[in-house]
Amino acid sequence: MGMLNWTKKSSAVLQQGGVIGPDERLSWPLTTVMGVQHVIAMFGATVLAPLLMGFDPNIAILMSGIGTLIFFIVTGGKVPSYLGSSFAFIGVVIAASGYAGPGPNANIGVALGGIIACGLAYTLMGVLVQAVGTGWIERLMPPVVTGAVVAVIGLNLASIPVKNMAAGNFDAWMQALTFVSVALVAVMTRGMLQRLLILVGLIVATVLYAALTNGLGLGKPVDLSGIANAAWLGLPSFAAPVFNASAVLLIAPVAIILMAENLGHIKAVTAMTGKNLDIYMGRAFIGDGIATMVSGSAGGTGVTTYAENIGVMAATKIYSTAVFVVAGLMAVMLGFSPKFGALIQAIPLPVMGGVSIVVFGLIAVAGAKIWVDNKVDFSDNKNLLVAAITLVLGTGDFTLKFGQFALGGIGTATFGAILLYALLRRGK
Repeated sequence: MGMLNWTKKSSAVLQQGGVIGPDERLSWPLTTVMGVQHVIAMFGATVLAPLLMGFDPNIAILMSGIGTLIFFIVTGGKVPSYLGSSFAFIGVVIAASGYAGPGPNANIGVALGGIIACGLAYTLMGVLVQAVGTGWIERLMPPVVTGAVVAVIGLNLASIPVKNMAAGNFDAWMQALTFVSVALVAVMTRGMLQRLLILVGLIVATVLYAALTNGLGLGKPVDLSGIANAAWLGLPSFAAPVFNASAVLLIAPVAIILMAENLGHIKAVTAMTGKNLDIYMGRAFIGDGIATMVSGSAGGTGVTTYAENIGVMAATKIYSTAVFVVAGLMAVMLGFSPKFGALIQAIPLPVMGGVSIVVFGLIAVAGAKIWVDNKVDFSDNKNLLVAAITLVLGTGDFTLKFGQFALGGIGTATFGAILLYALLRRGK
């Protein structure tokens, strides 16, 4: 398979401040460690989304791994991306299935049918893009628009760690200690250690957290009993889809949001790598669409390209698709191993929150970098207003409802930016 022929690079490239491109890789041991870092980055959100919908988190992890591998194959190994549980489905799945939580969703089947329909619609959009090319995307999304959309992906998620992952004052201080740990690793270390800043920072912060809680009794102690009690191997609880017309009509339009997220992802990675990945846009949509259909058919959530993993790439400068093959295979193993799942779930929530603050912030800055690299002129009122309005729509999670379907912050910001730019350009 041609797509598996990565050019091997020495870690000395990184020590000299170099970049590892999508078609390059480090040695397999280093690539594996990088894969672990990506698994940790996606884990919190990929587990949280199914829990909020009453789905089995182990299936979500398994399907995120399978979906990532499907995406890799469909894009020919050219687009570095991890596919995790999409939060865009939460509202419509709860509405369609009548889920009141907590615990398993008794009406999961109708939600799965809708998720499969959404994946099909998304795949067809990809076929269309593949057929007509991406020239129209270039016209609709100049750098001022793509920069704003990428920034919004990070800013829209900012409230999750700040509001939901710190229960009290101690937890908030622990988040601060975590992001300071990651920042110190990023600045004070060199070589491979520096590229593992998320993983190393997380380990340092977890050790500090355990010392302060288990040792000094300052907060909720680290509980390892879940790891001890969990089985090494176990099958997740698969579920079958049921096709219900009203659920399909409610859930299928989420494809528009997934397309917007994927578009932003590809624009962000293009900006960071300097390689134009727009030619793979159609294939990326198709890969994500097929992965969503496969996930829904087994009882998993719909999947999307993950902002958390863009953040890790921005921090490490390693865009090798080999890393995502490793991460995908690890997620498949995790899906069949409750013990591995319990190990990552034992990471204290404030520590995950602190890491999330770093990761989401890096995405926001990647958006600003698109403006800087393309010398976007903010003395032009058209650019100024498109960027200003888009940032607040996305950050404030501005939501528009069309009947039962809600277009949340990232969706309204993406389509708002595109439409506003088109309108203001015509006004000149």
